This record gives sequence, structure tokens and C-alpha cells, in this order.
Amino acid sequence: MDMETARMNIIARKLLLFQIPAALLQIIVSGQDNIDSVVVGEYNITAPTGSEAILQCHSQRMVWTQDRLKDRQRVVHWDLFRSGPDYTMERVLDMFSAGDQRIYNNYNKGRITMPKTAFNDGNFSLVIKDVSMSDRGLYSCNLHHHYCHLYETIKVQLNVTKSLRKEKRFWDGEKAVFVVLVGGTVVLPCVNRQPVWTEAHSEEDQQVVHWDRQLPGVRHDRADRLVDMYASGERRQYGPLFLRRKMNISAEAFSLGDFSLTISDLRPPDQGLYSCHLHHHYCGLHERRIFHLSVGPPLPPDDSAAPRVLPQDDPNTNMVEVPHVINVILPEHRGHFLQQLGYILATLLLLALIAIALILVSRRCKKRGLEYDLRRSERGNMTSNDFEMATTELKMCNQEELRLDYKNNIVKEKAEMSKMPSPKVIDLDKELNKTAWK
Repeated sequence: MDMETARMNIIARKLLLFQIPAALLQIIVSGQDNIDSVVVGEYNITAPTGSEAILQCHSQRMVWTQDRLKDRQRVVHWDLFRSGPDYTMERVLDMFSAGDQRIYNNYNKGRITMPKTAFNDGNFSLVIKDVSMSDRGLYSCNLHHHYCHLYETIKVQLNVTKSLRKEKRFWDGEKAVFVVLVGGTVVLPCVNRQPVWTEAHSEEDQQVVHWDRQLPGVRHDRADRLVDMYASGERRQYGPLFLRRKMNISAEAFSLGDFSLTISDLRPPDQGLYSCHLHHHYCGLHERRIFHLSVGPPLPPDDSAAPRVLPQDDPNTNMVEVPHVINVILPEHRGHFLQQLGYILATLLLLALIAIALILVSRRCKKRGLEYDLRRSERGNMTSNDFEMATTELKMCNQEELRLDYKNNIVKEKAEMSKMPSPKVIDLDKELNKTAWK
């Protein structure tokens, strides 16, 4: 078993060559953070003389919560995402800081493992023996430190091949890709060298907050210390007694995450540069907030408590107060403008249709009037000759002989009698008169 562990460690050391540049960069950055605190905020505050000033300094990461199950605060788990037709996510293995490992699939027991010293040396690499085609997919190494709010993820792509010449390892720009031969052994690297994964002797001594006061011309590392407070409840105050009484922070600072400094009875000598330092050595937290405090002139006396004049003694009692009108101009929304534009266009279209209808009706009426005038003029130009011509034509039409075959002589005689002119009526009296005149 020791030989197997030694062989696994040798393989893991060889794979660490892929992450040497990133590890060196990480160590340099963490070393710079430990040298000095990082300034996360700078504020300018002005308060009148004699008032009370509160320099607010909050941090939820510094909230002290004692948890006896410290082995549950740090955990690492490996997940597998298969990109086949199923697209399933599967939990492969997880391990707590106490060293207990849990494998979720019975098929992987004795085949997939992780070093038991992972939380001591920071090597959380996953070892897979007897690699098969079902092991293909995207693996993710997830590191969680619930107490320090640390969440990191490292992804590795595993591909399986049956050809020895296709076996290789490379970086695709986002993740490491391993092409492994079927039946072989592969170590998927997941290394974290941050101090946060190192065991601490006493976590209560690792959290501290302190306030400093920096006089003009003095560097911040040589500033006067005002208050020191530890998560265990220990408090230290510096300076003269009157200064310790007027400058203080709450006793429940670590339970509330509120480390604000309260300064009462402000005076001009109290102005200056104040800084709030938050340190959590176990979690690697080093923050500093800077406050520029200025003390202004005292507030004018408040006349709101002065006795007011009675209504009957007030000369302005009968005056009517003019109402104050406030004009509020709200910017119109773009949709409102489009709606109004639609209304205007619809109105213009309706007016155009009405105008077109009126034009068509007027033209039609003019055309009818013109036709009526033409007919009337034609009727006025007609003479008596026209009527005589029509009568003559009618007579000619009536005098046409109809050559018809009659059935018998009676019908023929009736027809001939109808063609004969009607007998002329002669008035004898008129004829006698005409003869007498002659």
C-alpha cells in the first residue's frame, strides 16, 4: 500500500509541472497581501464641533461564528459532466478536512481515489485506475471553505483512446485536456497551495480589528493605535484616559460584523486620518478602510423650541397663505412618443380620405349637370319640321302593305276595310255658308 501511495505521489509531482508558473504567481501575490493591508475604501467625513461622529466599518467575512464541526467547513468534491446524448452531471467523490472520503458509485470503489493528505499538502488530484470509455467527460474539482467563503473550481477534460500514438496532454486555453489509453491509470491534477488550506492552532487568535489615528506628516505604519479587539473578546485601548472614553467600538462587533468607531464630543484636535484594519490570518484577509475626518464650526442654536406667538397676537393671522405650486416635468417615454405619432398619422389619413371623397362627389355632380344642360339645349333646337318628318315617316310606315296569307275571305275583307281611310265628316251648314259667301 505504501508503494502504491509513493507511486501516486511521484505521478502527481510530474503533473505539477503544468501548474508551476501559476503557483509561483500565486505565492508572489499572497506574499504581497501579507506585507500590508489592501485599501478597500476611502471616505471624507465632516462633522460639527460638539457632535458625535460614527466612522462605519463593516465586513461580513469577519463575522465570528463558532462551529464545532470544523471538519465540515472545508470540503472538496469531484463532479463529472458527460457531453454525450444524455448530458448528465454526476458526483464522483467528495472529501472533508477530517480525511473521510465518500464515493457515490459502487463501480468506482477501489478504482477512483484521492490522497488522504490532501488538506495538509494541498494536492487534491483525482486518481482513476483501469480507465474505460465510460470515464470520458469534463471533470471539475470544487474546493469549498464555508467559514472563509472560499469557492474555487478547476476543470479537466478527459478523453479515452485505443491508440497508443494518440495519447497526449495539452492545454486548450481554458482547461487541461488528457487523452488516455484504455485500461491505463490517469491522475487529474487539482493543486491549491493557499495558506487557507493549512490547519490553524487557534482560530480565535487569527481574527483581529484595530483602529489607528494618523497625524499629518506621519506614515500609516507609524500611526497611533487607538483600539485592538480580538474575536475571543479581548480588547485593548491605547492613549490617554479621556481619549479611550470618547473613542470606542461595540463589544458585539464580531457577532454583528460592525466595527464602526464612535467618537463623541468632537473637537478640532480630533480631526485627522483614521484607518480601520481588518485581519483574518487564517483566511488570508487583510483589509484597510481610510476615513478623513474634518471638524467644522458648531451648529447654530435650534429655534424650533422657542415659544410661538398666539394666533390672536399674530398680525399675520388673517393673511391667506398662497399655495405653492411645484411643476414637475417628467421625461416622456419613447413608446409614448410613438403612440402620439400614430394618432397624428391616423388623423391625417382620415382627413385625406374625406377630402378625396368630397372631390369625387363634386366631380360626379358636375358631370350630371353638364349632361342635363346638353339634353335641354338639344330639346330647344328642335323645330316643327322635325315633328312633321316624324309624322310622315310614321304614316309611311302605316301605309306599307302587309302581304299576309289570310285563312278565309272574311278575315281578308276586314283587313281591307281597316286599310281604307275613314269617311270624312261633312258639315252641310258650313258648306252652305261658304257657297253663299261666294
